[in-house]
Amino acid sequence: MNTDTTHEIVVLGAGYAGLIATARLARYTRKSDTRITVVNPSSRFTERLRMHQVAAGQELTDFRIPDLLTGTGVEFRQGVATAIDTTGRQVCLDDGAVLHYDTLVYALGSTTDTGIVPGAADHAWTLNDPRAAHHFSERLPEIAAAGGTVTVCGGGLTGIEAAAEIAEAYPALTVTMVSAAELGAMMGDKARVHLNRALDRLGVVRRVGVKVDKVLPDAVRLDTGELVGSDLTLWTTGVRVSPLATESGIATNAQGLIITDPTLRSVSHPEIHAIGDAALVRQPWGQLHGTCQSGVVTADYTATVIARLLRGQAPKPLRFGYFHQPVSLGRKDAVVQFTRADDTPARWYLTGKAAVIYKEQVSGTPPVAAKMSRYVKLPVQLSKGGRATRKVA
Repeated sequence: MNTDTTHEIVVLGAGYAGLIATARLARYTRKSDTRITVVNPSSRFTERLRMHQVAAGQELTDFRIPDLLTGTGVEFRQGVATAIDTTGRQVCLDDGAVLHYDTLVYALGSTTDTGIVPGAADHAWTLNDPRAAHHFSERLPEIAAAGGTVTVCGGGLTGIEAAAEIAEAYPALTVTMVSAAELGAMMGDKARVHLNRALDRLGVVRRVGVKVDKVLPDAVRLDTGELVGSDLTLWTTGVRVSPLATESGIATNAQGLIITDPTLRSVSHPEIHAIGDAALVRQPWGQLHGTCQSGVVTADYTATVIARLLRGQAPKPLRFGYFHQPVSLGRKDAVVQFTRADDTPARWYLTGKAAVIYKEQVSGTPPVAAKMSRYVKLPVQLSKGGRATRKVA
């Protein structure tokens, strides 16, 4: 049991949600007797929104988490959480260290699930890790020189961005997308037309309405039985979260998401706050799905909730609505679909150079927002959902 009067806050994970939560916690609790520790496997901040750029061979800014948090008083611990003792309120790390917490922020995020199709884990690449994405990019020049093929499995936004980026960087490659659903199905008709025209211009081949049945060393097999030759296969579909919460006895759903109340506290352990992809968050219009857009908002909101609780104040329920779907189509084109609160397409959309600038601003905001949090609060929420969230969640 902790006999120190200092309130210990531990943040697990320093992705988009974890980093913003940590930086905002440091700002919001600076007048309180608190100590904040953030745990992450790497000291480098991973810009998940830009992993498709890394896969195409581009170098990103080397943001270091301790540097982004300089001056905040936050302690950074490089490591992996292996167990959570919810009774003793302790987190065990892979180096043998044990951290006590009075408040725990669970922000371990999600990864692409390569276990849903045979062979994907063995023969397909993912964008889960910048090192893997970099190694993937190192294979492209040789394959392009031979006029080879790259297959992108999955037609979501990540798959679209990756296919466009690779095709633009290496025109000699044949880039094929395989998707069970229509590409850009979440967008409006006009935005989707622009998206497909951009993919046509880049020469991206689309196989829509079919599923990958198996990934082989040099091909993917479709559920039709057809083999599609593939020198490199990139897997971008399916999501899984860490089993740590479930294994620690925290209430989760079948997918391992921590079940939260309207203030994003665990329904079984209210001293644990879940944010980002690791949290099951409901709004009156429906359930949030994992995106940076919602992740950074849940992070800032949770920092506010914790600060209010420390002051003995009751927090207000989260109100959130989606605002946009920005998609890069290589370095020279993009499309931004503006949305309703439930992420269905609204009337307005943006394309071309204006969309490129918009998308770049969106991608670059989180690390800047974290770094500037010790000076000023840069806004990260674009919409509270309007009428769609005025009812109590």
